[in-house]
Amino acid sequence: MTAMEVNIHQAKTHLSRLLRRVAGGEEITIAHAGVPVARLIPIEKSHGARTLGIDHEEIRIADDFDAPSPELVALFEGDKPRRRTANPR
Repeated sequence: MTAMEVNIHQAKTHLSRLLRRVAGGEEITIAHAGVPVARLIPIEKSHGARTLGIDHEEIRIADDFDAPSPELVALFEGDKPRRRTANPR
């Protein structure tokens, strides 16, 4: 991997050009007053598309997973929700 160092002004002025070089595999260091402060590096390529439905036999979703609770329905309908009472002993 090729490495290159540029100052902040060069990075701002030539960002598109630098990004093309990074996409080509180069690593670019951005420096402020000669002190490195950031690195532009290529993003690792993905390993291909993910397979949809790979765990279809492993995951179960209940038919009523999105059914609202009675308390929530009461709030939307303008009713006062029933307070939960502590279990009597």
